[in-house]
Amino acid sequence: MTSVLLASAIAIAVLMLGTWLVSLPLKNASIVDPIWPLGFVIVGWVAAIVGHDGRSSTDTERVVALVAMVTVWGLRLSFHLFRRNIGHGEDFRYRAMRKNIGPRFGLVSLVTVFALQGTLMFIVSLPLQFGAGIHHHSAFSWILLPLGLLVWMIGFVFESVGDAQLRAFKADPSSAGQVMDRGLWRYTRHPNYFGDACVWFGIFLAAASAGGWAWAGIVSPVVMTYFLRFVSGVSMLERSMVKRRPAYAEYMRTTSAFLPRPPRS
Repeated sequence: MTSVLLASAIAIAVLMLGTWLVSLPLKNASIVDPIWPLGFVIVGWVAAIVGHDGRSSTDTERVVALVAMVTVWGLRLSFHLFRRNIGHGEDFRYRAMRKNIGPRFGLVSLVTVFALQGTLMFIVSLPLQFGAGIHHHSAFSWILLPLGLLVWMIGFVFESVGDAQLRAFKADPSSAGQVMDRGLWRYTRHPNYFGDACVWFGIFLAAASAGGWAWAGIVSPVVMTYFLRFVSGVSMLERSMVKRRPAYAEYMRTTSAFLPRPPRS
C-alpha cells in the first residue's frame, strides 16, 4: 500500500510541475483545468500497476472497475474542458489572480494553483489508491461494487448530459443573454457539479469493497463535494452569474442549487 501512495504522489508531482512549466511561457494557468481530470486517470493506472502483486481475482475485478470508471470520466471531462477553453485565453479566475499578484504570479501560481490542485488530487484520488493497493475484500463487496457502479453511472449521466445541454444552449444565437433553465438544468442549477460529486461517491463505494482502510476514502467525495458546492464551483460561479445575467436571481429562487428536485413555483 505504501508503494502505491508514494508512486501516486510522485506521478501527481511530476504532472503538476510539468503543467506549471508549460503555463509560464503561455501565461495561461487555465491549462491546469483539462489536465486535472487526466491526473486522476494517471493515478488510477499507476496505482493499478504498482499495486498488482498479490491480488486475488476479486481484487482484480475491483481494480478493473475503478480504472474503467476513472478513465471514462477523466477522458470525457478533459476533452470537454479542452474544447471549451481553447481559443478563449486564461479563465477569469486566474486573470483576477494574475492582476492582483502582478509579475510574481508565475512563480506564486506554482503553489497557489498547481501545488494546491495536486494536493487535492492526491486526497480525492485516495479511493483509487486504496482500492488498488489493498489486497482484501469486504464481506459487503457483493453489494458495494455494483452500488458504486450505479452511483457512478448516475453521476456520469448528469455530468455529461448537463455539459452537452449547456454547450448546445450556448451555441444557439437565440440564447444570448438568457439563463439556461432547460433539460437537467431545470432541476438543478449545476447538474455537472452534482454529477461530479456522484461520480466520486460511486468510486468511493466501489473502492470500499476492499474493506479496511479503504473506508477512509470517504474523505474523497466529501472534499470534492465541499469544493464543488461551497468553494470553486457553485459559489464562485454564481457570484459572477448574478452580475452578468439579471434573470439569474429568479432562476436561483426557483431552482435547486445542487441536489436535483422539481422547480419551485
